[in-house]
Amino acid sequence: MDYLEYYGLKEHPFSNVVDNRFYFNSPQHSNALKKLRYAVDTRKGLAVVIGDIGTGKTTLARRFLEELEENKYEAALLVVVHSTVSSEWLFKKFALQLGVKDTKDDKVELLSQIYKRLYEIKKEGRNAVVMLDEVQMLNSKEIMEEFRGLSNMELPDGKMINLVFFGLPDLENVLSLDEPLKQRIAVKIKLRSFSEEDTKNYIKHRLSVAGCNGEIFSDEAFSLIYQYTLGVPRLINAVCDNALLEGYLFNKKEIDALTITTVAVDLDLNRSVE
Repeated sequence: MDYLEYYGLKEHPFSNVVDNRFYFNSPQHSNALKKLRYAVDTRKGLAVVIGDIGTGKTTLARRFLEELEENKYEAALLVVVHSTVSSEWLFKKFALQLGVKDTKDDKVELLSQIYKRLYEIKKEGRNAVVMLDEVQMLNSKEIMEEFRGLSNMELPDGKMINLVFFGLPDLENVLSLDEPLKQRIAVKIKLRSFSEEDTKNYIKHRLSVAGCNGEIFSDEAFSLIYQYTLGVPRLINAVCDNALLEGYLFNKKEIDALTITTVAVDLDLNRSVE
């Protein structure tokens, strides 16, 4: 037996692996999705989502991608995994995600291929959307200038490609490497940590998706979780997952304040409430 069976759960509710089934549509995330939809539907060109570590940027990006209907959008999500990405590599990825066949190595030819593909997508009556996560890692003036070049591709009724950047607060400095690009940001969204109420609702939502039919956490536990995590979703997941394991090991049917405090100390989060 593990804590799933002990608490009557069908699966682990607090994994940090992005799973759209567990997506929690908090008020700020709901508003962010509406703003992003507005940006791409009106072909504004560039939208930016900024948030601290663990505030749900990647979750929001994947949710937005899932919501973009294939018959209306040609959409792709690229994740920057290291800081040594070249503009050639990046735009070849762009081209492949947009459906360009036999991509060229020469940058000028490649950009021509991207333009032609964007024109085809527009003729099909669809909007092209490319989302990039962890953009703060692209700390390159050259790449920012290349993005500006992409944003110059437009028709009388709007931009041919919609770019959506997701990143940490450092993204502000990266965008400043090319001031004309920064001035073209049409929509900027700043994700913040959850409120105490949203923290409680987030926990209950994930438990419900995992098959929970009752109350596992006490009211005092909810309050302490918020205090220790400051409403950061990734930390909430870590505390709750460890609390369920701790509760199972000590045969507690209800996760109480003592259990949360014990877990917070183990995770070195107790400084949050000092």
